[in-house]
Amino acid sequence: MTTKSQPIIVIKRKGGHGGHHGGAWKVAYADFVTAMMSLFIVLWLMGSSEKVKHAVAGYFNDPKGTGAQLGTTLTGTGATVSQVVKDDLQKLKDKLEQEITERKELEKLSKQIEITITAEGLRIELIEDKNGTFYQSGSAQLSDSGQELLVLLAGELKTLPNALLIEGHTDATQYSTDANYSNWELSADRANSARRLLQGSGVRSDQVTQVRGYADQFLRVKNNPLDPSNRRISILVKNNEAPVPDLPGTKVVDHPTAKPAAAAPPAITAAVPQPAPQTAPPTSAPSTPAPPAKPAAGTPPAKPGMFDKIKAMLPTGKK
Repeated sequence: MTTKSQPIIVIKRKGGHGGHHGGAWKVAYADFVTAMMSLFIVLWLMGSSEKVKHAVAGYFNDPKGTGAQLGTTLTGTGATVSQVVKDDLQKLKDKLEQEITERKELEKLSKQIEITITAEGLRIELIEDKNGTFYQSGSAQLSDSGQELLVLLAGELKTLPNALLIEGHTDATQYSTDANYSNWELSADRANSARRLLQGSGVRSDQVTQVRGYADQFLRVKNNPLDPSNRRISILVKNNEAPVPDLPGTKVVDHPTAKPAAAAPPAITAAVPQPAPQTAPPTSAPSTPAPPAKPAAGTPPAKPGMFDKIKAMLPTGKK
């Protein structure tokens, strides 16, 4: 009777952990990054101004109510105007429009006066017509209506802390054939004449920060460069949140003091021996070489020149 051999069974066990020892380290790393981000936010808040701290605290206290009161325009677009500034400019706009309509001599010009609120601030534009309303035709001299309107504007603008920018614009019509005076000079002169009248009527000297002349580079009616409404003066009341351009001071360059020219080194000259005058040798005695001339008393002996040294190295021909 034969016995059947039992088959040998080998059991192999594989490790149950995943790649890179599982994912537990990922959770710990995520917690670490979150903690570091929170730390940096806290450090940023500690170094911020009280205005920013108040705005952040107001948002967390009432996200729906005070979230709009950011207190800053640093939202990434650079074109945000805070609600408080908009309200102030809107009140100024309404007040100016009311005063213009109340004056009969200026009420007829209301269609040529545009007051709009932009991202930069309140823009007041005095738009010309074909007859020239605010300036005499082709001149920087203000008319009676232009002077009266600017005096009215100065009475309101001088009470504001806002900076003012004045711009002059012309149409594309050539001013004259004179190359020394063009639309560039005319636009700048008109803006400057408006500045002088505003400052003469109470506007502070440091309130006007820029005066610009654009000629016909920024047309109001782009499809008609010759339209009279392209001739205009713009007064921009900058909102307090928009930074006023800070032009750097003139850099003074100190030129180095010119050093005196160095004296040229003395030229090296070689004493070239001059041939002695030829004289007829005596017939009775052989010629003897003349003794070298002695230097004068008090004169240092001359150093041998280059040719003397070369001559001394040459063979004399005697054995």
